[in-house]
Amino acid sequence: MTAPLGFTADDHRLLTELRRDLHRHPELSWNETRTQERLERVLRYSGIIDVRRIARTGLVARIRGRDAGAPVIALRGDIDALPITEATGLDFSSATDGVMHACGHDVHASWAVGAALLLSRAPAAGDVLVVLQPAEEVGEGAREVLASGVLDGVRAIFGAHVDRRFAVGEVVAQAGPVAASVDTFHIVLTGEGAHGARPQEARDPIVGAAELIGSLQTIVSRRLDPALPGVVTVGVIHAGSASNIIPESAELMGTIRATTAVSRALLVGELQRITHAVAGTHGLTAEVLISDGTPAVVNSPDGAAWAAQAVRDVLGERALVPLGTTNMGGEDFAFYLEKIPGCFLRVGAREAGGEHRAAHTPRFYPAEDALFIGASVLAQCARVAGSPSSV
Repeated sequence: MTAPLGFTADDHRLLTELRRDLHRHPELSWNETRTQERLERVLRYSGIIDVRRIARTGLVARIRGRDAGAPVIALRGDIDALPITEATGLDFSSATDGVMHACGHDVHASWAVGAALLLSRAPAAGDVLVVLQPAEEVGEGAREVLASGVLDGVRAIFGAHVDRRFAVGEVVAQAGPVAASVDTFHIVLTGEGAHGARPQEARDPIVGAAELIGSLQTIVSRRLDPALPGVVTVGVIHAGSASNIIPESAELMGTIRATTAVSRALLVGELQRITHAVAGTHGLTAEVLISDGTPAVVNSPDGAAWAAQAVRDVLGERALVPLGTTNMGGEDFAFYLEKIPGCFLRVGAREAGGEHRAAHTPRFYPAEDALFIGASVLAQCARVAGSPSSV
């Protein structure tokens, strides 16, 4: 099976203009109203008329297959931006102050449209649902898509992310965990305040917080199996109002990352246990709030095999590259993979001679050629996964 990229000059112009327009007009999670309208308009303009709105600011387009009885496959592109001020210097930089597509979702949305175009001309065996999902950055959009019921009965789902760690033309499609679970914690240590000159009259939450920060680092180093990745990071600490006042309370916030359900539960449980133990040592009380985020992204064996075959069909064997390191970032695509077999790919987005630029930063941008590779690979994922030989 061979699938050329297959885009016409008009396609190239349409998708490039779409991507640049989305980049210039970014919208935050659950505010993607202009983005929704723009994507719906370009789909209908391209002859894809079975399009409906879902999940508040999302869309789903159904691309008819060759056989009404064949399995339905889903492709997902996310559409929201981040609260970051852009510093790329691009001609189509964000026109919205303090908001930027700093994670490539402008490309993801555009390559989902590109995949829909390709599948409308060279259909998969069964229908394909192209989901344009809002609110990935806050970890909420995938759950609303699932709650809508639009994916009920889908055989497999595929999505992808641009990645400047890899050159344009390289793609990661592998089984197992490819992103971490993401939970957040909020700890309040409460003691008794006093004058800074008379610490014996206090139960000092700052001293307790200092010990707690160090103790939390022993969870990964001493409680977690060394073969399993894990992260416990304290990112925020607030306490005190003046140099000569011992405050009554101290507040800590941070993130917990894991790649398996078992290690996720261990990290959360140990954080709670250690916090209360350290608090007791210093005569403090502790309030611990854990906010459940997204689970780990774990590609199914079948989904990864189908995706790898799609990469070979489109780009050849040498395009397949390993992730090469544990990715402790999170992705709400994980919610889909808990219910539906599939694969989340990484698509190389570093131009020739380009430097690594981290996502979620003001200077991040993916090479535009990645758009067309992502579209073609995702379209082929739908064809491979839906073919009779894949049963």
